[in-house]
Amino acid sequence: MERAQFDVVVVGGGPGGYVAAIRAAQLGLRTALVERDKVGGVCLHWGCIPTKAMLEAAELVHRASLAPGFGIHLGEPRIDPGQLFARRDQVVDQLYRGLETLIRGYGITLVRGTGRLSGPTTVLVSQDGSQQELAGRAVIVATGSRPKMLPGWQPDPERILTSNEALARRSIPRSVIIIGAGAVGVEFASIWRDLGSEVTLVEALPRLVPLEDPEVSEALARAYARRGITIRTGARVLPETLQQGPDGVAVEITVENRTERLTAECILVAIGRAANIENLGLEGLRVRIERGAIQVNEYQQTAEPNLYAIGDVTGRLPLAHVASAEGIVAAEAIAGQEPIPIDYLRAPRATYCRPQIASMGLTEEEARAKGYEVKVGRFPFRPNSRALILGEAEGFVKIVSDAKTGEILGAHLIGPHVTELLPELTLARFLEATPDEIATNIHAHPTLSEALAEAAHAVFGQPIHLPPRTPAGR
Repeated sequence: MERAQFDVVVVGGGPGGYVAAIRAAQLGLRTALVERDKVGGVCLHWGCIPTKAMLEAAELVHRASLAPGFGIHLGEPRIDPGQLFARRDQVVDQLYRGLETLIRGYGITLVRGTGRLSGPTTVLVSQDGSQQELAGRAVIVATGSRPKMLPGWQPDPERILTSNEALARRSIPRSVIIIGAGAVGVEFASIWRDLGSEVTLVEALPRLVPLEDPEVSEALARAYARRGITIRTGARVLPETLQQGPDGVAVEITVENRTERLTAECILVAIGRAANIENLGLEGLRVRIERGAIQVNEYQQTAEPNLYAIGDVTGRLPLAHVASAEGIVAAEAIAGQEPIPIDYLRAPRATYCRPQIASMGLTEEEARAKGYEVKVGRFPFRPNSRALILGEAEGFVKIVSDAKTGEILGAHLIGPHVTELLPELTLARFLEATPDEIATNIHAHPTLSEALAEAAHAVFGQPIHLPPRTPAGR
């Protein structure tokens, strides 16, 4: 059997794996990258990029509906699904071709096939009946995750969709039931509603985006209700009641001990993702698995000293940009450097529904539960001049801080383009800046970023563009 020797072998070419490979190559390590499909992984081909391309198209439809209020009359938008999907695919293809050029440019050996550990530092790659073994001083596992499915259900291209099938479709559903109101569920709800679908959003927990701050959940629920999205929270799906026919699907849910039958053209199951750790050859290795995820230390190292794991397989924070950051940490650790471990409370979380959601760190509830004396600053977008100019004044900025030290414990934003605003606050946490320092920092006018400064002022009860809580002089 053919055997090749490397310094680092990375298994999986998604946003964690390819970034780890590039960083390793930059550090002078001879690097191999094993990928069974396309470099870029789920994020580029079946997740982040295609969904955001569709969200941008949906946003244009929404913006067109606002045009008369600006004195511009465009007429009723006509959606061309063929062109919409073609542009989405063009964006993905351009990024994919650029990524392959990067891989070649850094001298990384791209090995096509399915990788399986044959030891803590060896990988057996199978492709079309042939096999080769790659050996490295270290191996990084970056095999990602896959969508979960309800028991007894099987995905198909027409009726029972995961995010994969939803993005493979070349048509916009007339109506859809979305099961799961996390990031994936609310993003698809936003896309399809703006493109004309009737949407029912079903969530087992008591609120939408249940991992976000409750105030954000409430604001999103109000916005979605105004958009005509039907919301069922605290609802349990009865998988055994699923019925499929030539024109659609039906399923029953229970809400407050009441059974309700839902019908639609199709169902999207968005109940989370499972780590891809099966058939990896982990058996017999000193690797700890807990709750279906590989356990690692702050340098992404498993209990096998030369075996590392990054991204969704670690079960920490399953986000593409977090996987990339973990890949850099792992590569630098292998190269003998001393990388700064990831502060997961500083990691940004972005949901691109309308209105957008962006957050980091602890919610107000979580901070209080941990024993912090909390001070909170809130500022709505309605008094923000740039938001009014955009015609998008929905939402707010919320900063959660430690009253004793001034440390920023969390930030929670919902509103226009807030995913672009969050990095100021994650950087502030990294640099140990306090709300008074953010408030003192001059923000350009008119910009949405002024809402960050106002929320920082509000931590001390002194927002500039909100009326005083008690009359002056009292």
